Amino acid sequence: MGFLDGRVAFITGVARGQGRSHAVRLAADGADIIGVDICADIASNGYPMATRDELDETVALVEAQGGKMVASVADVRDYRTLKSALDAGVAHFGRLDIVCANAGIASMAFRELTDDEDLEQWTDVLGVNLVGAFHTAKAAIPHLIAGARGGSIVFTSSTAGLRGFGGSQGGGLGYAASKHGIVGLMRALANALAPQSIRVNTVHPTAVNTMMAVNPAMVSFLENYPDGGPHLQNPMPVSLLEPEDISAAIAYLVSDEARYVTGVTFPVDAGFCNKL
Repeated sequence: MGFLDGRVAFITGVARGQGRSHAVRLAADGADIIGVDICADIASNGYPMATRDELDETVALVEAQGGKMVASVADVRDYRTLKSALDAGVAHFGRLDIVCANAGIASMAFRELTDDEDLEQWTDVLGVNLVGAFHTAKAAIPHLIAGARGGSIVFTSSTAGLRGFGGSQGGGLGYAASKHGIVGLMRALANALAPQSIRVNTVHPTAVNTMMAVNPAMVSFLENYPDGGPHLQNPMPVSLLEPEDISAAIAYLVSDEARYVTGVTFPVDAGFCNKL
């Protein structure tokens, strides 16, 4: 018996990386999963996005843990498509208890950008990271309220949502702005939804061993970041966390063990934010 038996979780950006890890972990703890991913590249982003094959692999991994999963291709920037995917999943499973607004991009570059490139990166990063998080919550909240069982929403922010770094280009500034914006969204919703016992929190990872952190564009950006080196290193002796490290925090935040934890910015950062 798992401590999430009978519950249903909605996860965005589920095809690989942290989203896949969250789906597998919550399934291992007993939850069934509704998951979406864009499964298409975003032109301004400096690395490839997940594929439909990777989404299918996530489904297989969830099923290997004994869970069930309804997976759909949806772009979190497209509210109606996202809502339709979630509504279909809730109709299939009959309930919704947990929301992990995880989908995100980081369009970093260490080269001169044209104005159009800079603006495109800014717009796309804000669209996926912040507008997408709002769309996810907006689509999910009516289902959580209708269930009358409380619930938990966890937004994936970043250490860049608590500290001021990201460079001076549209992608990096958009990343910092969006991840800070998620904190404001979380705090407002935590207050608004507390009477329904729906808890809302953010998780703030340091660099995680996923495509977002290890793609060549990001590596080049970090190598050339002003005051880089020790400034961007974790105090604990680890350069990259694994997705499962973040999933462990998610599993706690959505569990009954955290039933009175709401409005919290939860770093999983090997001491990064404490250092800066």
